[in-house]
Amino acid sequence: MTTYLVPFVPTPEIVARYMLKLAEVKPGELVYDLGSGDGQIVIMAAREFGARAIGVEIRRDLVEESLRKIKEYGLEDRVTIIHGDFFKVDISDADVVTLYLLTSVNERLRPKLEKELRPGTRVVSHDFEIPGWKPIKVVEINEEWRSHKIYLYRR
Repeated sequence: MTTYLVPFVPTPEIVARYMLKLAEVKPGELVYDLGSGDGQIVIMAAREFGARAIGVEIRRDLVEESLRKIKEYGLEDRVTIIHGDFFKVDISDADVVTLYLLTSVNERLRPKLEKELRPGTRVVSHDFEIPGWKPIKVVEINEEWRSHKIYLYRR
């Protein structure tokens, strides 16, 4: 049995959209979603923001679900899902990176982000900070039964 670092908890649609708005995703930019789950953020980045997007997901069932949705929306030319470990995927061409991981995972991921991301790359994290980084903006949004914090960082 495979152990995952983070359980799959879908980002509410309102939060996903706000993350992409906060990062100021522009048409043609490349968005990476590390731990992309069901593909919601990468699909939204392509459909609503005109971006190209790459999701990295370790769970095969979620990869297959994402690929079905991408095909359904006809986004195969703009959205890619990598079935694999995001610690092993080169993200150096990213303009924006989105995260909904745990603080402990963000902390482990930080050296990779620092090494691979170009200056100016935006990193948006839902609910969990990146220890040691100072966010340029923190926004709290309310959604149905709970509030969410969104942290925006710039490399």
